[in-house]
Amino acid sequence: MISNFFTPISAFCLFAVTWLMYYATIRIQQHLQIKRLGGYSPIVNGWLPFGIDVVIRGVRMSSKCQRFVFTADPENIKAVLATQFNDYGKGEDFMHVWQDFLGHGIFATDGEEWAKSRQLLRPYFVQTRVRDLELFEKHVQQLLHLIKEQGQEIDISELFYRYTLDAATEFLLGRSVGSLGNAESQFAQAFNDVQRIQNTRTRAGPFQRLVPSKKFWKGLKVMDSFIEPFIQEALSYSPPKLGEKEARSTDGSTWLRSVATFTRDRRVIRDQIVNILLAGRDTTAGTLSFLFKELSAHPKVYAKLRREILERIGKRQAPTYEGLKDMPYLQHCISETLRLYPAVPFNIRRALKDTTLPRGGGTDGLSPVGIMKDDDIGYSPRLLHLNAAMYPAASASSPPVLEFSPERWETWTPKPWQYIPFNGGPRICIGQQFALAEIGYTAVRIIQRFDRLEKYWGIEDDIVKSEIVLSPANGVKIGFYRAADS
Repeated sequence: MISNFFTPISAFCLFAVTWLMYYATIRIQQHLQIKRLGGYSPIVNGWLPFGIDVVIRGVRMSSKCQRFVFTADPENIKAVLATQFNDYGKGEDFMHVWQDFLGHGIFATDGEEWAKSRQLLRPYFVQTRVRDLELFEKHVQQLLHLIKEQGQEIDISELFYRYTLDAATEFLLGRSVGSLGNAESQFAQAFNDVQRIQNTRTRAGPFQRLVPSKKFWKGLKVMDSFIEPFIQEALSYSPPKLGEKEARSTDGSTWLRSVATFTRDRRVIRDQIVNILLAGRDTTAGTLSFLFKELSAHPKVYAKLRREILERIGKRQAPTYEGLKDMPYLQHCISETLRLYPAVPFNIRRALKDTTLPRGGGTDGLSPVGIMKDDDIGYSPRLLHLNAAMYPAASASSPPVLEFSPERWETWTPKPWQYIPFNGGPRICIGQQFALAEIGYTAVRIIQRFDRLEKYWGIEDDIVKSEIVLSPANGVKIGFYRAADS
């Protein structure tokens, strides 16, 4: 009788009832905890299992009782990045997915490990180092040599990515990969492949093992093979000897030598090199690409910017760090580009414990929102920057939010946490001033030589793509006309 009672159907029913009771218990406990912490934010419901239809629309997903909360509220972003910093982090899942590429570097760790990384890296980004702009000049001259003159169409974005890779590798290692001189650079191609596949693996979530990754592993091997000899050379000296070598160096200090005086762990050094390389190449190249795309579409802005540059430093003189800061219209053009196209347009933090967001709950949206441990919080600097509520009503003196207008910065100053192109709080970009100096220096040297741009891209090219960082989806096809007296 007993064996007849436990048929496959009855066993399945028993399992289903048990699972439903367990799931209901978890959901009730979660509901009570969220209400205790604050309340719910507005919810977008889906019609398909696990909110698949909503995920496709990019709004909210739900699986394993885990929530995804999206916010563009400045107060919530401030809480996640600063005032409740210890409540949120990258999370173990992120660290696991990115470990093969970024290892235990500054962008893939939390807590004490992250703090040690920042302490290790920060000294080299002090202002005295950033002020040394000679690093850029050699590579800018190579870049200028490759720009076709008299209006011939080129994809300047492609050149910017090669240029910033060369500058970043020289800064980090003391030697450039030379991708401007060799479009088929093995390292450059490997770095591109690894980033592209890493982005796909990240988006695949639990299905990342199904992503074809042969080029990923091959690319990592090429990257590590290139980097390893530099690490080996740096570690062949004791820290005191390395310090003496730095002091006597005629080719300038390098980041690698500096870091090798603080740690002898080659894996730590390798991971930090790759992390800084990722930030140092793509973010700057993307911003330069968007800047010149907008300048090609706004000839009056380009002419005004060129006048400022020629009046302040002339047609041939290289700018100094102070000189760049002394050109307000140049700074406005860069700020406006970062307002419309922040390098990292979307980011995620995971709740490391039960906590709250200060706004979004209640009928008026002004009450706290309860956040459970392991909930993911998505925030978008780009949506934040394009929120019309932060700007005066459109008028003759206040251009529309979506319009590229450096002049807006003459009368408009964003309030704290309304403009975060370099993130904010303890994890604010340590290379911010270095990046701004490289963008400004590069733009000045190009604009000094060319007095006019020709726009070859159309409305079909006016789209962006967001992999790890934001970039023009179809490149930036423009022409440069060299000034007769340059």
